[in-house]
Amino acid sequence: MLRTEILNTMDRLNSSPRLMLVSDLDHTMVDHHDPENSSLLRFNALWEAHYRQDSLLVFSTGRSPTLYNQLRKEKPMITPDIAIMSVGTEITYGKSMVPDDGWVQFLNQKWDKDIVIEETSKFPELKPQAETEQRPHKVSFYVQKDKAQSVTQALSKVLEGRGLNVKIIYSGGIDLDVLPNGAGKGQALAYLLKKFETEGKPPLNTLACGDSGNDAELFSIPGVYGVMVSNAQEELLQWHSENAKDNPNILHASERCASGIIQAIGHFNLGLNLSPRDVSDIGREDSSPSLEIVNFALLLEKWRRAEIENTELFIAGLKATALPSGTYIHPSGSVYNIKEYMNIFGKVYGDKKGKQFRTWVDDVLATQLAPGTWLMKFNKWELCGEERKGCAVTSILSKKDSDWYTLVHLHQTWLEHSGQGEWLV
Repeated sequence: MLRTEILNTMDRLNSSPRLMLVSDLDHTMVDHHDPENSSLLRFNALWEAHYRQDSLLVFSTGRSPTLYNQLRKEKPMITPDIAIMSVGTEITYGKSMVPDDGWVQFLNQKWDKDIVIEETSKFPELKPQAETEQRPHKVSFYVQKDKAQSVTQALSKVLEGRGLNVKIIYSGGIDLDVLPNGAGKGQALAYLLKKFETEGKPPLNTLACGDSGNDAELFSIPGVYGVMVSNAQEELLQWHSENAKDNPNILHASERCASGIIQAIGHFNLGLNLSPRDVSDIGREDSSPSLEIVNFALLLEKWRRAEIENTELFIAGLKATALPSGTYIHPSGSVYNIKEYMNIFGKVYGDKKGKQFRTWVDDVLATQLAPGTWLMKFNKWELCGEERKGCAVTSILSKKDSDWYTLVHLHQTWLEHSGQGEWLV
């Protein structure tokens, strides 16, 4: 099954990934001080519109799978192609998060979790983290900042004396992780790059993004661009000053979190870095099927937030882009004519005005069925306050004798575990 997941990840690309973006989550991709999730939503729109089709998104986090999935439920995150979790000790592929057995076997060398637990219990300065954070190849603690260095040095000697080859990582000003020496975010990235090279599809460019000490390894991989977001923590800035201050391939961004990632894409000329959320006038000339899907979702968001003027003209424009015989299958199973359903949609203008209402699309994939015709598959999400609703969407777009795309067919079904209240479009 692992082989299948790897092939599914790579085979959707016709050639080497144009960009492999590897990002930490907390305080890098996700800004916990931004209740509107503005920078994250800007990145989502950029990635789905311009990168999903020919690039790879990798999340590299210190979180265990339990806390990683919890964050996905709390924040409007898109789905990565690959997840590196537990400080680089776990690698999974695809939506089903199938583990990489080869990585597990590699980490088993000179590692004994029982011995690590036995020896760390002798250090009163170490306070064990939650049970969910104790993983097969990671033992995690909290330690006061002024005790971290002395504990790390002493513990390293003790474990070496027991015949173990370990790595101790201190990050975030409080977290201390004991891992196999071959583990870590950097080593996991190097492992992936080697695997993709073996598959014959090495990424053309790789961008690593981080904010804390456990991200430093990412920037040490040869040939990798790096961005430290503007809110990077002291230990990462110190590492940069001591090891990479003259490295032109590492940027200390002036923007926070995901906005700093977008800034780095432009700084290193890795591709387009103008998010559709930052474009007020939607052009048609350079539009792609994926960009069309993203822009349509953003227009619906603006419509329900009462941020669109000339509402009658807007509805007329929507009807003009729909095939007269086109069908819309509602998540409830009801079937409508697309043009007729636009009248229903027109009645909800501004129903989310003044509310924290946002929409985003995830995992947008376009398959060309014929010249000028595409099958689009993606997930569409709505978030209003803490209420989240999601649908799996299949649609057919056509663009033949016009600059405009025509909506031929739209079919939505509820996503598992999604809220299933009223759903409009």
